[in-house]
Amino acid sequence: MNESPDPLTYAGSGVSLDVGDAVVERIRAAVTSTHGRQVLGGHGGFAGLFTPSVGDPLIAAGCDGVGTKVLLGRAAGRHAGLGIDLVAMSVNDVITSGARPAFFMDVITCGRVDVDVVAALVEGIAEGCRQAGCALLGGETAEHPDMMKPEEYDLAGFCVAIAERRELVSGSRAKAGDAIVGLPSSGPHSNGFSLVRRLLERAGLGPADTPDGLGGASVADALLEPTRIYARPVAELCRTVDVRAMAHITGGGIPGNLARQFPDGLGAEIDLGAFERPPLFGWLGSLGVEEDELRRVFNLGLGYAAVVEQGSVAVALAALERGGCPGFVAGTVAEGAGVRFR
Repeated sequence: MNESPDPLTYAGSGVSLDVGDAVVERIRAAVTSTHGRQVLGGHGGFAGLFTPSVGDPLIAAGCDGVGTKVLLGRAAGRHAGLGIDLVAMSVNDVITSGARPAFFMDVITCGRVDVDVVAALVEGIAEGCRQAGCALLGGETAEHPDMMKPEEYDLAGFCVAIAERRELVSGSRAKAGDAIVGLPSSGPHSNGFSLVRRLLERAGLGPADTPDGLGGASVADALLEPTRIYARPVAELCRTVDVRAMAHITGGGIPGNLARQFPDGLGAEIDLGAFERPPLFGWLGSLGVEEDELRRVFNLGLGYAAVVEQGSVAVALAALERGGCPGFVAGTVAEGAGVRFR
């Protein structure tokens, strides 16, 4: 007579419900710290509820991930910063419309739930939401054994932002001669890391190494600085002056992003000497990337840009400083498509 096989359990298949419950409790304080009066209910429901307080609302939404920066962050054991990156990549996109971030939601997918790692990621996401002034309305932590190795994880998320219809910034009113005001980046943000990792592999460098060219910083310190979140200075800018267009300088660098919203026939002239290029980009170039490729892949220190009338430049720069992120004049809107450097 054949013996009955041992009964199967979810935990025996690689998914621990107990650990999942422990994560929910661990992250409760981080999540609720982002909630204001617009959030209804509390932590733990099946859906997050948010009530907008605007009259003729437009809703802007954007989703993104952190890309292969996750691999370097995981190798360095720096998880919380990746959570900030996740928020930043969506928030910085949606605010280009003139909308204000309302709430954010995330998905963390992992081979095995490590409570400490997931808690660090969510605490980073919550910090990003606090910087952006939005609620972390909910999220999902999914354990996928066999699809991923136990130590592996990936991140995705989306932000919803709200504006009055009259506040929409579409780029359609940009004119030749308008000024392009820039905001500094904190480094490569979350772009170009597939190239960065190949450069590190070829140079035989790891996260803890401190090569020449980084001013004594480690590879991890230089490359894993979280993406700067521009929501507060941009909100102050939009409250103060007439903003005609905005751009988040993300994948594709300055050429691939700056003039995306301009009317046909308009482009930009950018003065690369008008803002500081962080030494990190020169170091990456020294590892084997030519200048044209650096410009096509990385932000080079220009993380975000806004178009204003020339007569509003001084007021715009003062607004950005009040918002906590001093800016600079990066160039001008010009006749002709594309971006030209000088």
